[in-house]
Amino acid sequence: MVTTYFKNHVFTLTYDDQHRLGIAVSTGFLNSEEFREAITVCMRLMQEHKPLRWLADNRKMKAIRQADQAWFYETAFPALRDSTIRRNATVVSEDIFNKMAVQQLMKRADDLGDMVLMEFEDFEEAMDWILQPLDQ
Repeated sequence: MVTTYFKNHVFTLTYDDQHRLGIAVSTGFLNSEEFREAITVCMRLMQEHKPLRWLADNRKMKAIRQADQAWFYETAFPALRDSTIRRNATVVSEDIFNKMAVQQLMKRADDLGDMVLMEFEDFEEAMDWILQPLDQ
């Protein structure tokens, strides 16, 4: 069953308990407070539900401020590294500034444990990959 865990005007987080899948969808610009709230809610879902899969649909997400990138690196990467997530798919943003910000963050991601990261241009391709059986 898929349930909505959190929703505001530019961010929706759902959880599919059958597939142990968190899906984060961003649909615009998140100011610092909204960005940090969205990431904090994602980390809380990770702690509560222990997902094995994660899909971030960033197609409509806009730029991430430099200070928020630093905060994400310091706060979210350790949570991701220590999480139960084994497959993490991102549907990349159409916004060039968001793409550049994410590329900078990924360059800094050195150790995410057993998690496999993949980027996609297409949501359906990302979903097909994320639902594949996990390599144990």
